[in-house]
Amino acid sequence: MTMHISRRALLGGGTAALGLGVTGLARAAIRQARDLPSIPIPPPISSAERLQRLAKARALMQQHGIGAIIVESGPSLDYFTGVQWWRSERLTGAVIPAEGDPIIVTPFFEKPSVSESLNVPAEVRTWNEDEEPLKLVADFLRERGAAGAPVGLEETDRFFILDRLQQQLPGVRVVSGNPVVRGCRLVKSPAELALMQTANDIMLASLRHAGERTRAGMTGADIDAMIASVHHKMGSAYDGGLVLIGEASAYPHGSKKPHVVQRGDVVLMDCTSSVHGYQADITRTFVVGPPSADQRKLWDQVRRGQQIAIETAKVGLPAGAVDDAVRRTYESWGFGPGYRLPGLSHRTGHGIGMEVHEPIYLVHGEMTPLAPGMCFSDEPGLYIPGKFGVRLEDCWHMTEAGPKFFTTPPPNIDRPFG
Repeated sequence: MTMHISRRALLGGGTAALGLGVTGLARAAIRQARDLPSIPIPPPISSAERLQRLAKARALMQQHGIGAIIVESGPSLDYFTGVQWWRSERLTGAVIPAEGDPIIVTPFFEKPSVSESLNVPAEVRTWNEDEEPLKLVADFLRERGAAGAPVGLEETDRFFILDRLQQQLPGVRVVSGNPVVRGCRLVKSPAELALMQTANDIMLASLRHAGERTRAGMTGADIDAMIASVHHKMGSAYDGGLVLIGEASAYPHGSKKPHVVQRGDVVLMDCTSSVHGYQADITRTFVVGPPSADQRKLWDQVRRGQQIAIETAKVGLPAGAVDDAVRRTYESWGFGPGYRLPGLSHRTGHGIGMEVHEPIYLVHGEMTPLAPGMCFSDEPGLYIPGKFGVRLEDCWHMTEAGPKFFTTPPPNIDRPFG
């Protein structure tokens, strides 16, 4: 469920990840991370696999009557081409036709940098600062004979692309690119699953390292720095997350108020990491010192919620049914109803892959059927405003035989890291 912006606001910026500004209580644990055993990291996605993705995209375009799709900078551009670039007012993107190789459109002065990560055969077409990049797109569609066919936009493409494409190609029919992009990205390959498995292994190791060393008197920045130290040792990217202490744990994305751990406090760590662009998202909740009866009860209820979700998931079942099953049980315990508090105010889980949150979602009303290769979080937290909350989160992927966790959920509040 991690929200990176919230995390930076809560921890006061990125200094914690560097181990700066932390108390002496955390420094020894940061040093101890250097002695942890390494976790082998698989190779990145190959050019051959990206070519297979392009072939599948072309087949889906032909199946849905789409002449080409436009994908701008972001995970989908990386997914299909290997180009890793950020979004700005200057368009960098790919035009993938239903027949033939794609092109990359980018500013002239960015071509050398953009070309470095290009991992498939594609012509790089450039535009200067006083030129219109969508003219390059329109010209290419005309060349390929796709100007009269519907053009699919990836769902996160910005409005200016649509607006200016319509100016350059009057009468163009623009449709959703979801049947193509989602049709490819929803189902993960064995190579993608291997990268996600490694990201999850490293993420769990870092949470265990930090959680087992959390003491009264520490701050959220201390705990965050301990988590980051393991990623630095392992060579993976720590993408941050939330460290919520005490009452802040009752609010899914926390509070900006500063908190210092005291004995008896709930500590909730919800963090993400990535390996070659593939994500992990894990949450662990524990108590510093002996848990109270209320803390133990809520923790056990959330663990049962996790189990209900994974027991419900079956190939072919609408994704929203997983959320419904968990919520029915929570309501029978007096929470809710629905998304009301005290209770579960967010969805049971989200899709995950190259993005921490990506379609589809385990939320009421989602009718997309579960299929092998789809990946999700399982995080049916419970929150009691003014008191505390509990969230346990592990990610899983669907197989032909049923769901399979990347990491094993903890057994009880006394063993919150397994």
